[in-house]
Amino acid sequence: MRLLLRADASGSIGAGHVSRAVAYAERAVARGFSVAFAGQVDNAEWLASRFDELGVERVSFDASGFDAVVVDHYGLGDLRKEVNAAGALLVSIEDDVFGRRPADIVVDSGFAPAPRPDDGSDVLLRGIAYAPLRDVVRHTRRTSAAPPLHVTVVLGGGAEWATTVELLLRALRDTELPFVADVLVRGEPSLPSLRPDQSIRVAAPSPALLELFATTDVAVSAAGVTFVELCCLGVPTAAVQLVDNQGPGYRAALEIGLAAGLGHAATLADRLPAVTATLHTLLSDASLRRTLSETASSTVDGLGVDRVLDRIESRTGTVRDAAYR
Repeated sequence: MRLLLRADASGSIGAGHVSRAVAYAERAVARGFSVAFAGQVDNAEWLASRFDELGVERVSFDASGFDAVVVDHYGLGDLRKEVNAAGALLVSIEDDVFGRRPADIVVDSGFAPAPRPDDGSDVLLRGIAYAPLRDVVRHTRRTSAAPPLHVTVVLGGGAEWATTVELLLRALRDTELPFVADVLVRGEPSLPSLRPDQSIRVAAPSPALLELFATTDVAVSAAGVTFVELCCLGVPTAAVQLVDNQGPGYRAALEIGLAAGLGHAATLADRLPAVTATLHTLLSDASLRRTLSETASSTVDGLGVDRVLDRIESRTGTVRDAAYR
């Protein structure tokens, strides 16, 4: 089985699409697939290095010679005729209306996908059961950190969120509770003055992110791919909606009880006292953190890619190697 992955990353769109492509590459290679990747990885080099470790070839986008093509991209249009004409199955990753296109297999791993109009797609795989998560996420185990609470603030791979980070750090400071915060962000946010029992460390996103998550008591995260990883790990999280495409997932996460909600990034400055109050409750209420952790980890099991690959194999008539798993 030859599988082609198509995704991009940049300072403006973040690294989530490439993160999901890495998850597909890992599980496909484990099954004995030959895997290639087409796309830009600017701002996500730390994620894309995993392709090299797996022996994934970097190629230009051309479906010829592949059995299946997985496209995770909001900016590309209808590719089904082109991919099918090359002899490949099209698997399209969408997030509600974002990235939606007709395909042989459509995957929307949102927490509560909305009804979808019929566009001739053959197979619809919908819901968080199909969420793609990297091996390092699925294998990470959390440990309890010593007081004060360890907070991790992470807003994905985008480069334009320094101002949002500054507001979130002010709100954390204003809780007047002790904490040690690791802030993963591109750019150089201005740090607020802190109390003696509060501290902040700033770094760019890197593979060390999962090591931080393993000892994180509370995360402050955008409601994107990283938030799904935090759910799998059972990290109690305060979620913020950065961009419009995160809206459906953000709202569904709050309805299910997976996170404390901080609202839309564009309105944080106007609601800073309310944001501070939400963070104060999350940092001070161990029972709430425990409830969020249990709900999140029971909702996201990390097996989404294998469920999708099962359907790809079924559609292409692939006979799995008996040694697999």
